[in-house]
Amino acid sequence: MIQLEALYKISYGLYIVTSGDRNQGNGFVSNTVFQVTSQPQRFAVCCNKDNYSASFIQQFKAFAISILAQDASAELIGKFGYKSGREMNKMTDVKVIFKETNVPIVLDGSLAFFECKLVDVFDVGTHWIFIGELVSAEIVDDTGQPLTYAYYREVKKGFSPKNAPTYIDQSKIETKTENAMSKKFKCPICGYIYDEAEEKVKFSDLPDDWVCPVCGSEKSEFIEIS
Repeated sequence: MIQLEALYKISYGLYIVTSGDRNQGNGFVSNTVFQVTSQPQRFAVCCNKDNYSASFIQQFKAFAISILAQDASAELIGKFGYKSGREMNKMTDVKVIFKETNVPIVLDGSLAFFECKLVDVFDVGTHWIFIGELVSAEIVDDTGQPLTYAYYREVKKGFSPKNAPTYIDQSKIETKTENAMSKKFKCPICGYIYDEAEEKVKFSDLPDDWVCPVCGSEKSEFIEIS
């Protein structure tokens, strides 16, 4: 038996991983970033092969990791986590800096960043694991708390996109019987579910300018699922 809910007990952080140069850049939200060695200081990033950012990391041979804060905006997470750089410039209206490798480093909603030069790549099927050696690291905000995947899922009610290595098909998760009078509405962009029974407010009673608390999608885009 594989109880998929058990996978939610694994602890993750949430990060924005970027690559490119001063003329072009792209990035994505990742929850699979970890330090693999201390001498030398090397970090691993897991990236779906279909992600636009994968080609940037391979082309520019470098990447940056920005540690997201708990209060990182829904718009920031929505832009880097649920939209494609093939269709938009993700760096527009985002505060970035350039350091040793000239890759764009996101400062908005970040506590700290690491900048790495690419030293190795591993093929793990649907994803690449990029290994980078640390070339610079700085604290951006030492007063905030890091955004964990557990907090993102349980408090912000967000889910991993399909390209994420930790994606779980919610239709395969057993759910408890809900109040038959309540309804649920799902954001088609990020998968956030508005549950009337839990929120104690009917979806129809929300103001017209209400937006998804995870990715910033408009109320009109939500789909009723129960």
